[in-house]
Amino acid sequence: MDQLLDAGGDPEFMTSLARGLAVLRCFADEQQPMTIAQASRLTGLSRPSVKRCLHTLVRLGYAVQNGVQYSLRPKVLALGHAYLSSSSLAMRAQPLLDQLRDDLGESCSLGVVEEDEVYYVARAEVSRIMSIALRVGSRVPLYCTSMGRVLLAGQSRAEQEAYLRRTDLVALTGATETDPAALLAILAKVADEGHAIVDQELEAGLRSVAVPVIAKGGVHAAINIGVAAGRVGLTELRTRYLPALNRVARDLAAII
Repeated sequence: MDQLLDAGGDPEFMTSLARGLAVLRCFADEQQPMTIAQASRLTGLSRPSVKRCLHTLVRLGYAVQNGVQYSLRPKVLALGHAYLSSSSLAMRAQPLLDQLRDDLGESCSLGVVEEDEVYYVARAEVSRIMSIALRVGSRVPLYCTSMGRVLLAGQSRAEQEAYLRRTDLVALTGATETDPAALLAILAKVADEGHAIVDQELEAGLRSVAVPVIAKGGVHAAINIGVAAGRVGLTELRTRYLPALNRVARDLAAII
């Protein structure tokens, strides 16, 4: 949360607004009701500051208090809807993702880079008993995800190196690559091949393939398909899913 709360000497920076947004964001991170103590720990803010933020959110109708816990109310959805309804990228991608999901019977997503993470801005899901808990608004790391590597591969070597220096490269599974030199080599391969496949580096049992959406000379976004490792093999990802992803990426690039 430090970046969100750092005024950087800017006299126009509204610290109180930044604190309120930090408290809102911790609900998204935890996906459950929060106490003042929990929100204080997650945001790094003092308990009195968090209490004032939560009190304001309750008064404005964005949150509700139940005993010592606070939960968000449906009104908060309007904040995210403001972006989605004004984003031509998300709106134009959604029907293409829906069709891709129907054609392949797999969930697929569109992501962009924001604050050194992949932000999901559009998603088409299939209904399964066991499904991947990702939604529009979800955030995942760049270094160990297929969309993240595609997005990083579209950056310069200097930008990639700077990202790796400032990022805590955590091994999320036994397969997660965390060596900066190895990651740079992987990103060079992704840039050369035009796609990324990640096998159980973000979560055990999950593998995915992603391609870039390239328009006007740059990588604007990434599209991926995530599958259960026990159900879909790496060969099928390359031979069946990758061509379909490339087709959708080209179609989207032509209309943005």
